[in-house]
Amino acid sequence: MTQNKLKIMVLDDEPIVCKRLKPALEKLGFEVDTFTRSFEAMQEIGKTRYDIIITDLKMEGIDGMRFLQEAKKVHPETEVIVITGFATMETAKESFKKGVFDFIAKPFNLSEIQLVVQRAEAKIRGAAT
Repeated sequence: MTQNKLKIMVLDDEPIVCKRLKPALEKLGFEVDTFTRSFEAMQEIGKTRYDIIITDLKMEGIDGMRFLQEAKKVHPETEVIVITGFATMETAKESFKKGVFDFIAKPFNLSEIQLVVQRAEAKIRGAAT
């Protein structure tokens, strides 16, 4: 039984983060689109349904908090994972209030993100059965 690939969006204004995450997640069998500009990612959300969105919080233009709210408005079932170099209890709490699946502080290691993504996948697949 082959399961359809889950689609993941990675949004981080640091291209290196996108460069590291894309192959790491594709290796796990996900389809991955990366964006370094929140405005472009926002436009894409209107056209493409993502199962999981990994977003930075502090970005130029639309910040991660507003981005995740908009993404959840369009696709409430999308799981959002926040990665940030500015992790505080306040931002973590606010993120969870807005429906974030998990919150990861930078610098992170790839296995940490892969684990969280696999947990989100299990939740999504569990909900789908």
